[in-house]
Amino acid sequence: MTRLLFNLDSDPALGALLCQQLGAKAGELEQRRFPDGESYLRVHDDCADKDIVVFCNLFHPDDKLLRLLFLADTLRELGARRLCLITPYLAYMRQDKRFHAGECVSSRPFAALLSRAFDCLVTMDPHLHRYHDLSELYSLSARAITAAPLIANWIKNRIPQPLLIGPDSESEQWVSEVARLADAPFQILEKERRGDYDVTVSSPELEPYLKHTPVLVDDIISSGKTMLNTLQHLRLAGMPRATVIGVHGIFAGDAYQNLSAQADVITTDCIPHVSNAIDTATALAEATLDLLALP
Repeated sequence: MTRLLFNLDSDPALGALLCQQLGAKAGELEQRRFPDGESYLRVHDDCADKDIVVFCNLFHPDDKLLRLLFLADTLRELGARRLCLITPYLAYMRQDKRFHAGECVSSRPFAALLSRAFDCLVTMDPHLHRYHDLSELYSLSARAITAAPLIANWIKNRIPQPLLIGPDSESEQWVSEVARLADAPFQILEKERRGDYDVTVSSPELEPYLKHTPVLVDDIISSGKTMLNTLQHLRLAGMPRATVIGVHGIFAGDAYQNLSAQADVITTDCIPHVSNAIDTATALAEATLDLLALP
């Protein structure tokens, strides 16, 4: 059975790798905007009875979501057998409770929209804090894969004598797994966040590890304030130049410039960026094939 992959405004290099690893044909998608700003979308492939994979990175989701839903609906009308969404960055996971009266808990309506549009979803390290599993939000078949083995392998091959450091208690389970796979010690800091750009962290116990290379690991790097605060502690302790590793490199404002001035900054290719050095295509493709094989 021919499998098609449509890339909706996402990283062409990762899209091509996914297409190759899925054994899929690249679908042809025509898009433009009408003078009033509305979207025009046309599928140029025969989709009847085919498994269709849509690759759409939902970083900056508001620019893509409406067209993604239009595409899914069109593919259904054209007779697609099954629709699977690959989104390396799954948006709207951080608003997972009502912090102030009247707030939209946006993770829930967003999940409802995608669950109605697709049969299955593959993503990497979504921000699961108050939710323990995507099934608490999504009614489709969802697979949240972890970058931990990919990061651990990168560390083992490139950093002698690493010391892994997690920014807060939420990261302990995740960072400890990277450390286990990399056969390296780790420490978890205590973080106090008073705002998006106002963060302090505790000083790690560094005395036994002064000859190690510190490796700061987190799932999302946004403002970078947590990492910058930690790097200051490491520098004052006289430790070697650190490496900062993130799964999702958002890098708001001048975060990347500030971090790269003090450390080597590495990310997966979940969000396209100059710091990308850890490939995710194989892991994403394997999870997608597993879901498509389900009855």
